[in-house]
Amino acid sequence: MLSFSIPLVFMFSFWWLVQNLFFCLCFVYLFSCYNFGFWGHLCYFFGMDLLSSSLILLSIWICALMVMASEKVKSGSNFIFFLFLILLLLLFLYSTFMTLDLLFFYVSFEASIIPTLLLILGWGYQPERLQAGIYLLFYTLFASLPLLVGMMCVYAHSGSMIFLLMNIKYSFMYMYMFWYLVMVFAFLVKMPMYLVHLWLPKAHVEAPVSGSMILAGVLLKLGGYGLLRVFPIMMILCSLFNFVWVILSLVGGVLVSYMCLRQSDLKALIAYSSVAHMGIVLAGMMNLSYWGLSGCLALMVGHGLCSSGLFAMANTCYERLGSRSLLINKGLLSFMPSMAFWWFLLSSSNMAAPPSLNLAGEISLMNSIVGWSSISMYGLALISFLSAGYTLYLYSSTQHGHWFSGVFSCFSGSLREYLVMFLHWFPLNFLVLSVGPLFYLI
Repeated sequence: MLSFSIPLVFMFSFWWLVQNLFFCLCFVYLFSCYNFGFWGHLCYFFGMDLLSSSLILLSIWICALMVMASEKVKSGSNFIFFLFLILLLLLFLYSTFMTLDLLFFYVSFEASIIPTLLLILGWGYQPERLQAGIYLLFYTLFASLPLLVGMMCVYAHSGSMIFLLMNIKYSFMYMYMFWYLVMVFAFLVKMPMYLVHLWLPKAHVEAPVSGSMILAGVLLKLGGYGLLRVFPIMMILCSLFNFVWVILSLVGGVLVSYMCLRQSDLKALIAYSSVAHMGIVLAGMMNLSYWGLSGCLALMVGHGLCSSGLFAMANTCYERLGSRSLLINKGLLSFMPSMAFWWFLLSSSNMAAPPSLNLAGEISLMNSIVGWSSISMYGLALISFLSAGYTLYLYSSTQHGHWFSGVFSCFSGSLREYLVMFLHWFPLNFLVLSVGPLFYLI
């Protein structure tokens, strides 16, 4: 269905038809997914389980909302190429999540950077978008070549690159330590882990709304998905060395949360909050407990919807005021009273308030991390407290205070913008009613 949508993209007046086809594809896919903890829909090199089907559904949904949120692009001259890039990106993401072959996973994993890079370079706002694109490209490429070498080592030792058939025999521990590092590091950069996260705020700040939505919604989840796929073949090394990443993630989450409290850029604040949330996901995933592996999927899906919605709202304010600065985006309660309601709903979900899916994921991850070590409770308490702190700072700074004197009039919001907010918030809070299947991960 995605492949046959490509001719429709190049027809001049089919913008909304392509977007509606994305929604149709999402619902067709939703009703065809009936498998929980086992592999299904198997064919030559493709198949899916609960993990991949959840992330594919998230990818299709976010891509449909990207088209809906990018109506300004439609008034430009090259919106056909824009639609084609989104369709291409969705194809690459679909291939990444569906494949059973490690090499094809690597190719699709890397190919998803190219449409994202073109979105940032083509439709970004400031001249610094070139530097942001280079950061994104070289951070990822620097970590990805060792990953390819590690995959060749896997093939040499196991004789297969299919996830279900790989079996590693540990004979030379030092070589496997190196192999473990190169396999894990590429996914840590993609998540991104603290210390290798600098590409993310730059890319978010310079990206258009569609680029920010797909980065926050899906591309950050590629790292977590890759880690969950390669963990089973190096379980011995994971049990020996994963404590390093847990400690680094918790310390990094606290430091990044402090950095959120001193941001003056609306999109930079939301981007740094993504790094803090991914730190909790990484810490829960690395301790290899049932609670942690299930909770990281719940939080990845919840964060994808919540963060994408926040970026869409930040873009709404940017289109009205022409600035992302928190010094100018003040007193919006007076200018956009109805939009303030959606700011409140999505901000409360960002701090994991009930009944959002983020709450279910964070409770599960906190259980796993505290069960791994009770000392980690201090880091988790700080991250949770600061998460509420910087989210309240974001909400109160934008909605309250005296409005900027250069603003004379403001259009509160169109039906399309409220629909984008609703389609982010509703699945985020509705999925918590059926959170059970997300905990059938292993």
